[in-house]
Amino acid sequence: MPELPEVQTIVTDLKKVLPGLKIRDIWTDFAKMIKQPKSFSAFKKQLAGRKILDVKRKGKNILINLSDNKTLLIHQKMTGHMLYGKFRETRNKKQKWVAAPGPLRDDPQNRFLHLVISLSNGKQLALSDVRKFAKVLICETNKLAELKDVKNIGPDPLEKSFTFKKFREILSGKKGGVKDVLMKQEIISGIGNIYSNEILWDAGVYPFRQTNKLTQAELKKIYQAIKKVLKLGVKLRGDSVVDYRDPFGRKGGYQNFHKAYQREGEKCPKGDKGTIKRIKKGGRSTFFCSVHQKLI
Repeated sequence: MPELPEVQTIVTDLKKVLPGLKIRDIWTDFAKMIKQPKSFSAFKKQLAGRKILDVKRKGKNILINLSDNKTLLIHQKMTGHMLYGKFRETRNKKQKWVAAPGPLRDDPQNRFLHLVISLSNGKQLALSDVRKFAKVLICETNKLAELKDVKNIGPDPLEKSFTFKKFREILSGKKGGVKDVLMKQEIISGIGNIYSNEILWDAGVYPFRQTNKLTQAELKKIYQAIKKVLKLGVKLRGDSVVDYRDPFGRKGGYQNFHKAYQREGEKCPKGDKGTIKRIKKGGRSTFFCSVHQKLI
């Protein structure tokens, strides 16, 4: 699932190309992804002719602010990613739209197009999602804060207001393994499985250590690791170990810097003679060092 660095990369890129453009037409072959309004015809009617004003991020949500007090919210879920460029319709039932020759077409991860928004500059904004879990909706911009998808998520860990004091207060009294707690979007927004593994490796904390048992020193290390790892993820334009691509169809670079994630059986990069172990729980794999992340 795209996490904070991947979503931020997409938002940063789209913010450079979308504002000022108008929406000309909308196509989908999977209307179930549209949660509000209920019908595709109503969805299309509310989007057509609107001018794009801005592109923002809230947690893992992409927010495209439009004229006439409308906002398009897109949550890419497990395997979705937004693409921008030139696409054309085909007569192929299996692949209704294809990109122009280049990176967008060359990478097979970009061919699962289920939403295509045609723009006034002759280009398209498209959603590729192999598993079709993505969520799309329209809401009134001035009521965005009341939307469940927005109001129920926790603070953004890269905001200046996310201080150590605030982090400590957020985790105070929380029960459960610290990795699971870090991934709960209503507690802290934007962190998923990849970056939680990397954060706890950097902090030297056992992923299943009970959150309410963490020492002040451990909390401080985790807080510092959150800032460090997520900033690096943004700098490297996300992690493309699986599906993620940026709006121009390119891979991110964070997958080349993993310290723990998907490195099972390898020597710990810290040089502590530890080995990266993997435990599968609740459908997710957790990776950690057997030495500097051991349970204490």
